[in-house]
Amino acid sequence: MQLSIVEIAKPADANVIVGQSHFIKTVEDVYEALVQAVPGIKFGLAFCEASGPCLIRHTGTEPALEQSAVEAAAAIGAGHVFVVILGNAFPVNVLNQIKSVTEVCTVFCATANPLRVVVVEEGDGRGVVGVIDGSSPKGVEGASDQAERHAMLRRFGYKK
Repeated sequence: MQLSIVEIAKPADANVIVGQSHFIKTVEDVYEALVQAVPGIKFGLAFCEASGPCLIRHTGTEPALEQSAVEAAAAIGAGHVFVVILGNAFPVNVLNQIKSVTEVCTVFCATANPLRVVVVEEGDGRGVVGVIDGSSPKGVEGASDQAERHAMLRRFGYKK
């Protein structure tokens, strides 16, 4: 058994969602969930098939984001893992829809932060052990930090 860390490359302003599913139908079903959740959404989706030809299946609405998703899925290289790279939406806009897709087993992360995936390799297979999302905390928020958090949520339109 061998552990490794895979750094996920993505466009600077993009968000990424990494999860695990169990069936090739994931590609079409997650695609449909995304386009129904956010009209005009820009994204790329890649899925690592775990049996048969073991291909990285992919689709999307933006070729560059689709290519980024394929590259991230290839770097992870674990069966039944999917990667969504979002261009003009936040994960909060689509996570419930992704999680409600029948084939989706789990979502490991949804982030705009630098992302590393902890991968284990054994024999001819690989699996995701976990993720390292962003940086460790540097302190505890104070009153001004709380005020900025409240203001940011309102700027983004999530709170009134």
